[in-house]
Amino acid sequence: MTYLITIAIMIALVFAWVGVQTAARRYAERHPEFGPLREDGKEGCGGCGNHCAGHCESSSH
Repeated sequence: MTYLITIAIMIALVFAWVGVQTAARRYAERHPEFGPLREDGKEGCGGCGNHCAGHCESSSH
C-alpha cells in the first residue's frame, strides 16, 4: 500500500509541476514587459563564481 501512495504522490507532483510551468508561460505571455520566460535552466549560471564543476559549459561566460 505504501508503494501505491508513493507512486500517486510522485505522479501528483509531476502534474503539479506541469501546471506551474503552464501558469508561468501564460503569465509571461500576458506580461511581456518582464521579458521572455527563461526555461533553459541557466538562470543561476555563474552564481558560484563559475567554480561548480562545469555546469555552465555551454554558456558564454
